[in-house]
Amino acid sequence: MAAFLQWRRFVFFDKETVKDPSENGKNFQLPVGISACDSGRGHIVLGDMDGQIWFLTRSLQLSSFQAYKLRVTHLYQLKQHNILVSVGQDEAGINPLVKVWNLDKKDSGSPLCTRIFPAIPGNKPTEVSCLSVHENLNFMAIGFTDGSVVLTKGDITRDRHSKTLSLHEGNCPITGLAFRQAGKVTHLFVATLEKVQCYTLSVKEYPRIELDTHGCALYCSALTDPSQDSQFIVAGDDCVYLYQPDERGPCFAFDGHKLLTHWHRGYLLLLTHNNKSPKSDYGSRQTSPTEKHILTIYDLDNKFIAYSAAFDDVIDVLAEWGSFYVLTRDKTLYMLQEKDTQTKLEMLFKKNLFVMAINLAKSQHLDNDGLSEIFRQYGDHLYVKGDHDGAIQQYIRTIGKLEPSYVIRKFLDAQRIHNLTAYLQALHRQSLANADHTTLLLNCYTKLKDSSKLEEFIKSNESEVHFDVEIAIKVLRQAGYHSHAVFLAERHMHHEWYLKIQLEDLKNYQEALRYIGRLPFDQAESNMKRYGKILMHHVPESTTILLKHLCTDYHPSKDSTDRDSLDRPAENKANPEEFIPVFANNPRELRAFLEHMIKVDPFSPEGVYDTLLELRLQDWAHEQDPGKKKVLQEAALSLLRSDNTVFDKALVLCQMHNFKEGVLYLYEKGKLYQQIMHYHMQNEEYGKVVEACKRYGDSEVCLWEQALGYFARKEENCKAYISEVLQHIDENNLMPPLLVVQTLAHNSTASLSVIKDYLINKMERETQQIEGDERKIRQYREETAHLRAEIQELKTCAKIFQKTKCSMCNSPLELPSVHFLCGHSFHQHCLESFAESEAECPTCTPENRKVMDMLRVQDQKRDLHDNFHRQVPFFLLQDMLN
Repeated sequence: MAAFLQWRRFVFFDKETVKDPSENGKNFQLPVGISACDSGRGHIVLGDMDGQIWFLTRSLQLSSFQAYKLRVTHLYQLKQHNILVSVGQDEAGINPLVKVWNLDKKDSGSPLCTRIFPAIPGNKPTEVSCLSVHENLNFMAIGFTDGSVVLTKGDITRDRHSKTLSLHEGNCPITGLAFRQAGKVTHLFVATLEKVQCYTLSVKEYPRIELDTHGCALYCSALTDPSQDSQFIVAGDDCVYLYQPDERGPCFAFDGHKLLTHWHRGYLLLLTHNNKSPKSDYGSRQTSPTEKHILTIYDLDNKFIAYSAAFDDVIDVLAEWGSFYVLTRDKTLYMLQEKDTQTKLEMLFKKNLFVMAINLAKSQHLDNDGLSEIFRQYGDHLYVKGDHDGAIQQYIRTIGKLEPSYVIRKFLDAQRIHNLTAYLQALHRQSLANADHTTLLLNCYTKLKDSSKLEEFIKSNESEVHFDVEIAIKVLRQAGYHSHAVFLAERHMHHEWYLKIQLEDLKNYQEALRYIGRLPFDQAESNMKRYGKILMHHVPESTTILLKHLCTDYHPSKDSTDRDSLDRPAENKANPEEFIPVFANNPRELRAFLEHMIKVDPFSPEGVYDTLLELRLQDWAHEQDPGKKKVLQEAALSLLRSDNTVFDKALVLCQMHNFKEGVLYLYEKGKLYQQIMHYHMQNEEYGKVVEACKRYGDSEVCLWEQALGYFARKEENCKAYISEVLQHIDENNLMPPLLVVQTLAHNSTASLSVIKDYLINKMERETQQIEGDERKIRQYREETAHLRAEIQELKTCAKIFQKTKCSMCNSPLELPSVHFLCGHSFHQHCLESFAESEAECPTCTPENRKVMDMLRVQDQKRDLHDNFHRQVPFFLLQDMLN
């Protein structure tokens, strides 16, 4: 029970006497003798004691029609249909008639009456006490003074489609009726002077529930809006009760004798006077001329009185056109205009009633911006009063509308850091925090040393994370909360931050290595490139194992941070050449890594082989044990023979380490035969020089000439090597004798005996060649003389052709035949078939052409020789001029 004496009173309505626009500002006059009234559908409906029904429009235009011959006692205007139901009398006595009017249709200028029937509960005439109609036009309830209720079911606008039955009987007058619709269930509340009951009309038997054992006077019941769950209001002299269909709800201790009760848009209107009347006087509103009626408007939700004023002898209070209209017996019409929401809020602000203002704003469905402004003002008020805890709660309610910096500046003082923490937490919960807010919140936690709150913040569910994780990690790391930062980085897969903290702050190298082994391939590869040197320095063996795994067939460990990577069947393999710099100061691990790579993958990159070759050559160069040195030599040569090394790099490495076998192998592999011989010359390996000439001289004949020049420059006794070289030069005629003599002239130890045999052999062969040339000359001269004789004979003597067979087909000659001076004869058809030209003998043509080609070449050479002699003087002259 709520006592209204504790409720605050406000003037949220402006009272105004309605003026008649046609009477120059005089008060508007109501019709005389009003006996019933209602409102809805844009007009106020009035019934008088003369049987007329009046309609008052918003422009204060009055119109009427004669509804009854005597008087109108009850009116009910439906809100969803333009239907009016009235009760009145057409004749003297107790004979009430119910009429249903369709206001949209006219009959001789008056609304169309669609139905008339007498309101009699039984055979005994009784006065009607109250009336209620369902908005769906399927139910009408009429209450009588004898305690009975008649229910009309069906279409109430027609006699044919409805039926009437007696729903309730009793001895106490009916004082209130109201229909309640909830889904498909229809209830009828019935109030008397002594009881409150509820009927369920959607059930065939119409079950009844008695809700209370005390009732109310006439006009002292109403039904709330659907927003208030359509509760039935019963106003007694001591309390106002609210009822559900099955139970009594809350009650309010509003004292005073109730004369009238209405409900409109969340407001409860009570008309009272202080003198209590006996219960039997269920409908009397007679007062003394000096007594005032008190009209009070209650806001039950927000627990305050919105308006209260005294009026003289009120007939009724109606709600229409967004205002309340008070009708009095002196024919005056008063309008109560509700102030706008902002004005009401300002009134509350002036009195610092912020809680009430917030409740009012919510009930008025003020938008979020308006509510946020109220919260801000309330927060400012509490802040000025020193209630920082209360103020921060109000500021939290402004999140999303009020700029956070407005609040943060107020609570930056160290003594208010817990309030600032609460605000920042709320800001993060609503996902409206930026990086600066996250930094500030974490700093607050660290300043307060509140590890529990800090852990709760960072260990919240992933769906509840409302902050920038990277910023949080940075702040925690800077504040020294490394374990919290590591947890956050691992949970949200900020791999770079996790590894940076583990390696740089916690120095937990083994854990960092384990973490990398759980990462997907791409991230594991990039992090090993970034942190590989640090890890190799502190945990070389484990790092080497992970690199071997990464460069062969990498799969994340079973507790992988990326579950999707475990489902990828693709083979992941890093390039081992890219990780060689990681082993800069760890040659032993590097050697193991490289040997593992070429063993697992013979087609590893060339850089792997080159680096391994360098390592083996270093070992070979520093090894003192001949046996081990031999093994290392073979190992290095095996790499060179694998054809996986880069030639230039391998050659440089072999030369740097003076690896003779490797250098010579690479020279031979690259066909650098002169380099091989020069290498032996530099090392003064005379026998190897000659051996190289023998081995590669057929490919490069200049090697013999270079070898002769090399030995000729030596002051040592190299006669044996010179003789061997000269022998090969002589056998293959590689150098002119004069050049040989000039070359050996530079050697002071080379005597004539060294080239004696060479010169003798050379001269003997040349003598033999001269003799052979002379024999050919004599032969050619004899052949030439013979040919000249034949030519002369052909010119001076007749030629007898005695050939009997064709020189082509070897068949007996037949005419026509062709004979040549060379002695060959042919059939005409054979010559035409095989000869290229009829002027040449087909048999002698090939030999003749050879001779002609030789002559042509000799002519060309002669021309070149003559041209050379012609140009020599020109060049000599040009040199002299220069």
